[in-house]
Amino acid sequence: MSDAMIAVALAGSIFFSISPDAARWRIGLYLVLTIAPFAVVTPLIGPLVDRIRGGRRGMILFTVLGRAALAYLMARHIDGLLLFPEAFGFLILQKGYSVAKSAVVPKLVRSDLELVEANSKLALLSAISGMVGAGIGGLAMLGASSWAANAAMVGFVATALFAVQLPRITVADQPASADERAELRQAGILMAASAMAMLRAAVGFMTFLLAFEFRGGEEGLSIDGPGRAVGAAVGVARGQDILGSPGAPVWHFGVVLVCAGVGALFGAWFAPRLRRTAGEEMIITGVLVAAMLGGVAASWLGALRGAMVLALMVAGSSAAAKLAFDSLVQRDAPDANHGRTFSRFEGRFQLSWAVGAFVAVVVPLPTEIGYGLVALGTGLALVWYLAGSRAARRTDTPVDPDRPDGQLGFWHQEDGDEPHL
Repeated sequence: MSDAMIAVALAGSIFFSISPDAARWRIGLYLVLTIAPFAVVTPLIGPLVDRIRGGRRGMILFTVLGRAALAYLMARHIDGLLLFPEAFGFLILQKGYSVAKSAVVPKLVRSDLELVEANSKLALLSAISGMVGAGIGGLAMLGASSWAANAAMVGFVATALFAVQLPRITVADQPASADERAELRQAGILMAASAMAMLRAAVGFMTFLLAFEFRGGEEGLSIDGPGRAVGAAVGVARGQDILGSPGAPVWHFGVVLVCAGVGALFGAWFAPRLRRTAGEEMIITGVLVAAMLGGVAASWLGALRGAMVLALMVAGSSAAAKLAFDSLVQRDAPDANHGRTFSRFEGRFQLSWAVGAFVAVVVPLPTEIGYGLVALGTGLALVWYLAGSRAARRTDTPVDPDRPDGQLGFWHQEDGDEPHL
């Protein structure tokens, strides 16, 4: 909820009011700083923190309290240039939290059999609370432009009170064994991870592509200085734009955010139900097809309707694919430490998000072309995944809920039944 409040605060700030061309170099620089920590944290710091008792809980507390402090600073600088480094520091902590959460969740369930269900519930809760938080942020904006960030600060402080109650756990007592590394290098897992990375990159690319689309219009021909009336008349006679074009209303970006939330909500709800009739590989294939068709449809629709369709399809595909990927790893790598494994993969997925966002920032593209690139990228990922999956060792999902291989009876339960444990 607090993250969504910050998104609303940024939508009404200088972040979305200054010239896009003037802002690109700043955003590109800060995204480089966003990418760098993941390149270091994932292979080096991550394994060390995994072995410290309470290390991941400490990281969660650090990212939550850090965001509370940055939300306070962003409220003070909502119309100043300091908002840019603060916003991207916030982004780094937000992604770091995702990595820490992926490591902690497997240790907070009673067995791997509950893991996919827990991740599904967390995804559903995240999508719902994100839309609620956006609503709270929108109401706060009626008071002043900084109120949404102040509300987020209060929310993060409340979050820290919950986070401090997490148990002090050790994610991985021992380094990865040879068997664990071999299991995680299976073709099926690597291909699924590549598909997930492409979907996360598409989410990052879409986020900044649409942010620049809705952040503001053209400046128009400058008519300052002496003789401005004559200059304006000459500009009109030559067919030049002297007034500029207004930016899109803030509610346009809000509608796109809602569509992304609805897509994530639907993906988290639909994936477990789809799993009753289709395997993990089929779900990943299906969501790649859905994301590709979303890009094609957005290119044809254009403007706001295209953005809504793309946000809905890409966010939904990414949410569903993550649940299928988690289940596939549990199935094909039952001996792996899933806390460490999901943390490592999540770090790579967040790095993919940042790379996709960086491309959207440094390469100014018309939105229709950007939509087409999303369709092309996910289409190539689909071909790559199908070709690679042919060589992968196929494993049928077991139906015996007593097998300790991470397969959830949740996949097979009927509506209203309790999970088979």
